Amino acid sequence: MHQLQLKEIDRVASISKEDFINKYVKSQTPVVIQNLTKDWSAYHKWNFDYIKQIAKNKIVPLYDDRPTTSKYKFNEPHAEMRMEDYINLLQSKPTNYRIFLYSLLKEVPQLQNDFKYPDLGLRFLKGLPFLFFGGENSSVFMHYDIDYANILHFHFEGKKRCVLYPPSESKFLYKVPYALISLEDINFNKPDFKKFPGLKYAKGYETSLNHGDALYMPEGYWHFMTYLTPGFSMSLRSMPKKPIHLMKAIYNIGIMRHYDNFQKKWKGEKWMKYKNKKAIENTEKNILN
Repeated sequence: MHQLQLKEIDRVASISKEDFINKYVKSQTPVVIQNLTKDWSAYHKWNFDYIKQIAKNKIVPLYDDRPTTSKYKFNEPHAEMRMEDYINLLQSKPTNYRIFLYSLLKEVPQLQNDFKYPDLGLRFLKGLPFLFFGGENSSVFMHYDIDYANILHFHFEGKKRCVLYPPSESKFLYKVPYALISLEDINFNKPDFKKFPGLKYAKGYETSLNHGDALYMPEGYWHFMTYLTPGFSMSLRSMPKKPIHLMKAIYNIGIMRHYDNFQKKWKGEKWMKYKNKKAIENTEKNILN
């Protein structure tokens, strides 16, 4: 029986700015920093009850695990709910509903007082901290971010499994053309190597995040996240340092997504089927090469 080729991500209790840049940013290698949030108010305060208390009446967008279609975009929500009701749902039973890329910090400004931007040699985009919530066993399908950002991903409440791949492994991940995702019917927790043999060749990383852990995800890294227990996370972003990645980010934002949206409107599901077919064909070619 085959297993994914995954290496455990380095874990450090703390790290200096110089070591972080030299050991991980320059080499574009992920790392988990365990004590980075210990002096934050968020480390002690951020749990479901606190979020529910200060944001209970906020209407939040929810996403489930339905595949992307010509009608539903990758980042288009499938439902809405009051934050208090959503957290009550998370605490009561497993659910596929997730909060994805939601700027709760703008909606609830006092949350900004609970954390600080780490001094690690990255210039973080101060207006773009996002929160992510998920129920037990819910997953975020394999994707990479449109802006190729360096990301620090902080987890709170419970436990979360993360599978990462560097951009170099895209050729084995059934990347969908003109998109930021792999084929959405791939379950990276239980991969079907008979149906998707390319996955056997991809070399990546894995880790589990606990409350307060900070995961560094380098530029353009693929990530597949599973909430082992109900929980939530926050991401801080920094522009890509590599010129080639900055050019790819500009292309993704300025050209690719608009072309893809145009084709969806023009060709509808034919475009989606074409892209999924090409994802398989391209990966099969890369296996042979």
